[in-house]
Amino acid sequence: MKIFGIFGDPIMHSLSPAMQNAALRALGEDACYHAFRVAQEDLEDALRGAAAMGFCGLNLTIPLKEKALELDFLQPDPLARAIGAVNTVSFHGPQQRVAGYNTDGWGALLALRDAGVEIKGRSVLIIGAGGAARAIAYTLQQEEAEISIANRSQKRAEDLASQVGARGFSLQDLARLVPQADIIVNCTSVGMRAGDARLLDGGLLQSRQAVFDIVYNRDTELLQDARAAGAVSVDGVMMLVYQGAKALEIWTGKKAPVDVMERAVREALAARRAGE
Repeated sequence: MKIFGIFGDPIMHSLSPAMQNAALRALGEDACYHAFRVAQEDLEDALRGAAAMGFCGLNLTIPLKEKALELDFLQPDPLARAIGAVNTVSFHGPQQRVAGYNTDGWGALLALRDAGVEIKGRSVLIIGAGGAARAIAYTLQQEEAEISIANRSQKRAEDLASQVGARGFSLQDLARLVPQADIIVNCTSVGMRAGDARLLDGGLLQSRQAVFDIVYNRDTELLQDARAAGAVSVDGVMMLVYQGAKALEIWTGKKAPVDVMERAVREALAARRAGE
């Protein structure tokens, strides 16, 4: 049996196991996909252990995507190196060569396109400067968007901005930046838990805007505020699905069953909400 999985911390919220196991069954693969809690300081040991045990592929999530690039035995492809983060790992050959990829930007781009959001020439405000923000900023810059990045640490925002030809700001600048943006993308974990403080004042949002929240495990307050303002709201489900589909194709060489994957995620979300 082939073994796949996802490493992260926290990880219990992840719907990747439900999504990927449904996809593997649909492809007729004798395989399973599990979630593993792995702290940053344990990532090297965990990846070496996975390679030694014959794992076929892994996803990495918060807070491991950037940490992976610090490991000298992991070989990132040019896109992952350019983005500065790895979210997909595969193991190749008898020596279990460890290769790193990034499918987050691809997933975000397709999610926006699915929602009918035009990107070229638009002003995009990305909130956050972690691994997902890096992938999305890089990808949307390639689509000729005008990027601004706001983060709790302005220096980190400016560091990322300098790498993608964008501008970096502090979260204190959101009151000015939000009304100016055509597309607003939340790349932080704010909203993942009920009771999280709002990322921004919903009264700043406008009907002409599109608001994309990469959080997928619940209907976030940011998306609720976007709908109240008449803006296009895009949740993180399709980004999860499309980035997972790309990862699955890297691992198996087979075309991923996107419809099966989306259905599995939405069913799992509905079951989780019913149980709350």
